[in-house]
Amino acid sequence: MHCPFCGHSETKVIDSRLAGEGRQIRRRRECLACTERFTTFEAAELLLPTVVKGDRSREPFDEKKLLTGMHKALEKRPVSREAIEAAAARICHKLRSLGEREMAARSIGEMVMEELRHLDEVGYVRFASVYRSFQDLDAFRTEIEQLRRHRRRREPSKDQLPLLPGATAEDEDD
Repeated sequence: MHCPFCGHSETKVIDSRLAGEGRQIRRRRECLACTERFTTFEAAELLLPTVVKGDRSREPFDEKKLLTGMHKALEKRPVSREAIEAAAARICHKLRSLGEREMAARSIGEMVMEELRHLDEVGYVRFASVYRSFQDLDAFRTEIEQLRRHRRRREPSKDQLPLLPGATAEDEDD
């Protein structure tokens, strides 16, 4: 670490503490040449992968773009902003923990759909219709049937509204 005052390359650490909700280390340093003190922050650099799109073009992962897509799918749905942001954070965490330098857009889209399936079924179908480029009503029916089969395998969320008006989770299981 170079001293910001004199540029000397040798400093000593006087104090270290956790900062930023435990995600950073705050270090108090002293220059061995001029004895000036300064503070540095260290954080792990966990990079998100480059997204490989369907046409083989590449672009950096953009968390803002992820959130925008999720917000559009869940527009006018009873899902809080906090729940959407938490879902996006889970996706980013999965991407970081995979440690891949590149990731297919398809794989990321599947992660988004899985999170949306748990948040709101209507939002899930909206996203799927754009993501999978539904061309007709049969594609919607197929996706809804898959959603129903998936729901039968798990207990439906009590917070979620039914996909079809007037239907309850019990009705759809019959």
